[in-house]
Amino acid sequence: MNETKRGRSRDLTSGPIASTLLIFALPVLGANVLQSLNGSVNSIWVGRFLGEAALAATSNANLVLFLILGTVFGIGMAATILVAQSVGARDWAHARRIVGTSATFFFAISALFAVCGWIWVDGILGLLGTPADALPLARSYLRILFIAVPAANLLSFLMTVLRGAGDSRTPFYFMLMAVAFDIALNPLLIAGIGPFPQLGIAGSAASTLIGQVVSVAALLVLLYARKHPLTLAGADLALLRPDPKLLRIVVAKGVPMGLQMIVISVAALTIMGLVNSYGSRVTAAYGIAAQLWTYVQMPALAIGAAVSSMAAQNVGARRWDRIDRITLAGVGFNMVLTGVLVAVLYLFDRPVLGLFLAQDTAAIDIAEHVNDMASWSFVLFGITIVLFATVRATGAVMPPLIILVFSVLLVRTGFAYWMRDVIGQDALWWSFPAGSICSLLLGLAYYRFGGWRSMHMIEQERPAAGEAPDTGLGVPRERAGLGLDAPEDTTP
Repeated sequence: MNETKRGRSRDLTSGPIASTLLIFALPVLGANVLQSLNGSVNSIWVGRFLGEAALAATSNANLVLFLILGTVFGIGMAATILVAQSVGARDWAHARRIVGTSATFFFAISALFAVCGWIWVDGILGLLGTPADALPLARSYLRILFIAVPAANLLSFLMTVLRGAGDSRTPFYFMLMAVAFDIALNPLLIAGIGPFPQLGIAGSAASTLIGQVVSVAALLVLLYARKHPLTLAGADLALLRPDPKLLRIVVAKGVPMGLQMIVISVAALTIMGLVNSYGSRVTAAYGIAAQLWTYVQMPALAIGAAVSSMAAQNVGARRWDRIDRITLAGVGFNMVLTGVLVAVLYLFDRPVLGLFLAQDTAAIDIAEHVNDMASWSFVLFGITIVLFATVRATGAVMPPLIILVFSVLLVRTGFAYWMRDVIGQDALWWSFPAGSICSLLLGLAYYRFGGWRSMHMIEQERPAAGEAPDTGLGVPRERAGLGLDAPEDTTP
């Protein structure tokens, strides 16, 4: 317990579920909102200083960056779940071993992608079908973002691991630092205000690089100053040499989770390629609508992250009696918060869109139409996010991947491509509800009938002798923590 207090972590295995989940999720939501606000403000600066072509360039480049981040997302999530399970079991030594192995592998992969992205930036943008007038700008912007990838990924890794340990406040503060640097430096480096050089669109990317580097360095300094129980010092530095067994587990569980992000990214890139065929105006309008959708999805993403950490700690503590209630609370919060944001967006989307496209009424009309047709579907997709967060916390990573491949990559992109000949450009926007409905139905079916409750990340389950079959309708007595060693407040 002393380690938990010293690390400012939170025990997520006891006490009220709904209020604990909400309190834990709010800083995660704040960090996500800050990250999206950062992208939106940067788009405002780019759009107002440099125009429509530059805005289209950032939309294409940001999708590529999202794809790159998605490739290592799964490694971070696998490490986070393993850390959360170890913290739930009060095994901080094992948690440090996970951090050491994962951090080394995570950073090495990030550096590799940064180098490859720099070298092949033209090929990447060419495959995306970036409009010709936006291509030189996108190249300049994306190359600097590739330099920022290792720092950005390391910051993301540290924040997710801290959340797995039960600390969601510290990541919020350092995301605030990164965003503050980025937003403040953007106009200065784009326009060359005061002593700063005029870098144009490259200045926007450079401000992101500076913000990420400063924030991750400051976070590392703080963690070591606090002597956080997950920091590696002295003899523990040897843990940075990857443990083959742990690495196999992290990779085996992390790759499918990373592929989920890649599936979403590939679907988004495919839709963007179709959108690009309609010209820079439609691309800019869609890019801004998508910026607003990031805000709509923020509650679901934050609640999903909180549900994953909370469920994983309870799995580690063998408090299976709390898992369904954690999921139900997460679904309820998502429906309320995401639903409110969708309603607000429907009411006020035009004035908000005007912040980005003040002089282009036609583009605002397109963006408003896109939003009206697609934004409501994110309520449904948010429920799927929560369901997947719970099942992934037990180590069940392949079924969510298969569901996303079918619903997002096949149904969404297939609908957008094949239905263009029937309903025209609207097929692109209707593809989002089509994919969300499909993923929700399949996600509910797996949560209800799948075997995820019998999954585990590490081979250290209790003996199965005497356990009843896990049908999904109940929880085996041993696995529910209802044996002789169960906590006193465990409910049957």
